[in-house]
Amino acid sequence: MEIFPCGSMLSRRMSGEYFTGTVWQDPIIEAPAPALLRSAWVRFEPGARTAWHTHPLGQTLHVTAGIGRVQTFGGPIREIHAGDTVWIPPGEKHWHGAAPNMAMTHIAMQEARDGKHVEWLEHVTDVQYGGKVGG
Repeated sequence: MEIFPCGSMLSRRMSGEYFTGTVWQDPIIEAPAPALLRSAWVRFEPGARTAWHTHPLGQTLHVTAGIGRVQTFGGPIREIHAGDTVWIPPGEKHWHGAAPNMAMTHIAMQEARDGKHVEWLEHVTDVQYGGKVGG
């Protein structure tokens, strides 16, 4: 057993290469092999979001505060709220982030395949992000 004391893993501001706006991440766990789990607490300021991306074994998001948005490629933009849990299947192109005028925090959980847990793609444009929420 290993215990990671609160504050032992530093917050990091996420790169503009993969995120739009201000996003902070606090690692929860990157489990050692043979375990595959990686998890982080992620805070999105209003309007901030990920780039389009996929996960080889899928991703679970659990919203802990605020209001956010999530979209799969070609699907509607969906609004998510504190207490909601989102499952994104393996290989599904998607993005997630905060609502335009409200911050959002979630716990992100995904597993790695062959050491890789995410495939980053192009940025979500302002037009894509600003689309109608529905579905």
